[in-house]
Amino acid sequence: MKCKAKREIKEPQATFNSRGTAVTIGTCSICGTKLYRIGKTSAHKGLTQPKPENIRNGRLVIVESPAKARTVGNFLGKAYTVRASVGHVRDLLRSQLSVDVSNHFEPKYRVPNEKKEVVKELTNEVKKAVEIYLATDPDREGEAIAWHLKEAVRIPEDRMKRVIFHEITKPAIADAFDHPRKINMDLVNAQQARRVLDRLVGYNLSPLLWEKVRSRLSAGRVQSVALRLIVEREREIESFIPQEYWTIEAELRPSGGQEIYRSRLVKIDEEEPKLPTQGVVEDYVKDLNKAQYVISKIKKGERKRQPFAPFITSTLQQQASRQLGYTAKRAMMIAQQLYEGVDIGESGTTGLITYMRTDSTNVSELALKEVRKYILECYGEDFLPKEAKKHRTRVASAQEAHEAIRPTSCLRVPEKIKSYLSPEQYKLYQLIWRRFVASQMESAVYDTMTVEITASGNQHKYLFRASGSHLQFQGFLILYEEAKEEENQNELEEKDITFPQGLAEGQFQELVQLFTEQHFTQPPPRYTEASLVQTLEEYGIGRPSTYAPILSTIQARGYVVRDGRKLTPTETGILVNDLMVEYFPDVLGVDFTAQMEKDLDSIASGERGWTDVVHVFYRNFEPQLEHARKEMPESKTEPEKIGRMCPDCGHDLIIRWGRYGRFISCSNFPNCRHTEAFLEKIGVLCPEDGGEIVQRKTRKGRIFYGCENYPKCGFTSWKKPIKSACPNCGGLLTIKNSKEAQCTKCEETFLLEKVMPEDSQAA
Repeated sequence: MKCKAKREIKEPQATFNSRGTAVTIGTCSICGTKLYRIGKTSAHKGLTQPKPENIRNGRLVIVESPAKARTVGNFLGKAYTVRASVGHVRDLLRSQLSVDVSNHFEPKYRVPNEKKEVVKELTNEVKKAVEIYLATDPDREGEAIAWHLKEAVRIPEDRMKRVIFHEITKPAIADAFDHPRKINMDLVNAQQARRVLDRLVGYNLSPLLWEKVRSRLSAGRVQSVALRLIVEREREIESFIPQEYWTIEAELRPSGGQEIYRSRLVKIDEEEPKLPTQGVVEDYVKDLNKAQYVISKIKKGERKRQPFAPFITSTLQQQASRQLGYTAKRAMMIAQQLYEGVDIGESGTTGLITYMRTDSTNVSELALKEVRKYILECYGEDFLPKEAKKHRTRVASAQEAHEAIRPTSCLRVPEKIKSYLSPEQYKLYQLIWRRFVASQMESAVYDTMTVEITASGNQHKYLFRASGSHLQFQGFLILYEEAKEEENQNELEEKDITFPQGLAEGQFQELVQLFTEQHFTQPPPRYTEASLVQTLEEYGIGRPSTYAPILSTIQARGYVVRDGRKLTPTETGILVNDLMVEYFPDVLGVDFTAQMEKDLDSIASGERGWTDVVHVFYRNFEPQLEHARKEMPESKTEPEKIGRMCPDCGHDLIIRWGRYGRFISCSNFPNCRHTEAFLEKIGVLCPEDGGEIVQRKTRKGRIFYGCENYPKCGFTSWKKPIKSACPNCGGLLTIKNSKEAQCTKCEETFLLEKVMPEDSQAA
């Protein structure tokens, strides 16, 4: 310790009087502070003998969640007291901007009312502890929570230690507590800058929307960019003009042979074929029917398909959506449970996966050794590469000190611990486990063959091509295959084509039949949660911890709705987006937002000060804000009438927006306070009682469809019904996927474009 004059004073065992207080022996000759006796050394007054009953094990550990506290506490044992902060304990004031723009953007933090009791309890625990360990999550937000804990609970610097671990297992926690460090203020400041930037945008833009458009609207910095992407995609779809085109395929066989194969026309007179109309196609067909076909080239080869990298946050959310049907929010909630720990019987409660908010594909050496041994024992030498595979991290700003999302031990095979997991926990854990183990397996190997056939007609020379591949060695595909967006599945599928035996260059081929098919160019597909996350990551917008909040926020605000898996902007979302883009083009610019993420990374690395980054942003934002306040015309829309009168007072019933979305209210409010739940009709009648089928949501936000006469009628469906009746039995059809509809009665499937063309895009 030091006195006021910075004089070092040693601290051997203290000597106390009968009252438990250090004995005063005079004053410090340098600073005048009272001194007390500690053995043979004099020190400053104030040291009080700790009472044994006030010390609880001596070491306090603070984490975020009670579940994490239980798991960590089990590993640390009775020598430690583990407590949960239940997330952040300090934040900006909700009632005001809480950022002093004239004083270097100094934030004004406070402990929310709902956290005051938590802070009080933690403060009491800190007073009793010799050492305080802050074991919050190993990312920027976790670092910020640790700093806020230090400030709110007033943890002394000399007793505070920061520990981080990327998995909640006994070895990882032991290693973390063996290597504590101080709070990294660069990471804290990066998170603080993000919070301040978001507050400057949201606090200033939201009141503008209340005034100009409608109350209860809000705008966020990154969320608004995501909304812009969705709105612009919708406009692309609306303005898209389909273009007709045709394809020609030839079914061939070797001269005198029986086996047939199909090839596609790829060149006409050495140029790309232009087949815009049926008339043009028919002219070529006439010539092709008289043409002579001969194999001009055969190319055989081998192609290797590399395994996928283990999951990072964005790829986990994408595959959880495509393979399991989980929203990003739901996937992260389940992953959090797996990370914080699950009771798996004799092994006790342990974390099953590593930290799930990461953009790095790195894997620890211990995990690599374990998984390679597992692959060798369970699959054999053929499936084990000579060396561990190193997967390249796609994200330029990835935190390389972090790890990919993987099982904490690949020896915990999903099937063996299935009985301890909920169904959704099991599905997500199995997905993570398979992806990780497959990432260290050998590549899949395909035999490939391409055959080119020249057709010489009377008028033109044609080139047909047939390409195929045959899976020679499964490799990682024995365990895992990635799911693609349904729109891309057909073109990305591996074709397992068998060619006739004995094909050779120069060999004549017989034309069996020509096939012509009409096509129309398709508009770009609407975003799904999976494809939007992928796009945000490609642009460098947001970070692993922000993807799920972005998606849930734009839907909770009523700017975007999910129809099946497709994200569609609402009228309100389009209106808000258009106003924001017009008056704040920089703030909602994709490139601008991506650059801001790089600036935040530079703060985290210690290259820039956080106030400098915020200042540069605000210098451009403030004049745009002032211009919008003066020039933005009001775009308030009249409340939508529903066509019924209020049963209480006879006035029109209208649709209003509240905290939880749309509801029906009397237009005579506040004189009349009649309200009803808003039921979103889809224009389809219930097959059981003829009532309207409406869209509803579960408590967790999952969309389903049911009869408006519930509970009298119990009809429900997870899949969206369509107007057309089943061609087979007249039953109700529902959308099975983007291409098919299925009957709820006979369970037959039909092409969606055939039974209801206008519904094919809605899938």
